[in-house]
Amino acid sequence: MFAAPAALADGDPASDVLVNMTLFNPIDSGISFATIDRLQQLLADSEKAGFHIRVAMINSPADLGTATALWDKPGHYAQYLSYELSALYHGQILVVMPNGFGLYGTAPGKYAVTKAELEVRALSPAPGAGLAAAALSAVPLLAHAAGHSLPAGGYKLVSAPAAGSGTPLAGLIALMLGALLIAGCWRASLKARPLSFSRQVRR
Repeated sequence: MFAAPAALADGDPASDVLVNMTLFNPIDSGISFATIDRLQQLLADSEKAGFHIRVAMINSPADLGTATALWDKPGHYAQYLSYELSALYHGQILVVMPNGFGLYGTAPGKYAVTKAELEVRALSPAPGAGLAAAALSAVPLLAHAAGHSLPAGGYKLVSAPAAGSGTPLAGLIALMLGALLIAGCWRASLKARPLSFSRQVRR
């Protein structure tokens, strides 16, 4: 199923979509249907494993609707989405923007971001298809860091990125179960970046 965005005229599109879905894919991302399907399957497997996380991929300021002030601030936007969704959703939020990640979970509680999650290093995001590649790399690593094992599966990009997307297909790998040594999966050809996050606050 394709994660269709809400109308941009309706405030913040991602919060509208993530109320009922696990993934927000902006209309301007250019990400293939096959890749979106793979990412949605990953999030469904994550949910079944007990790791509740929803992902917002933001490709441009227009994707933020009325929240354009949070462009290039993925950590702040993850916290913003958490508050927006708090009446119906209490798990973690992962925001993927071209300049990096934002991870937020309400603290204290079972959905608080763990110290191990904050030490995760995942494939750096890039515009377009690079957003999906980064999300596909980050979610299994975060799940493992939080103590959850996902089914073995090839959660990788399944089509070449659009021209100018900035994500080389050779930089993608299949992500394995937490029992495998994560460090051994990453080669020098992968540009890694630590996940950024917002300070967690009590509500």
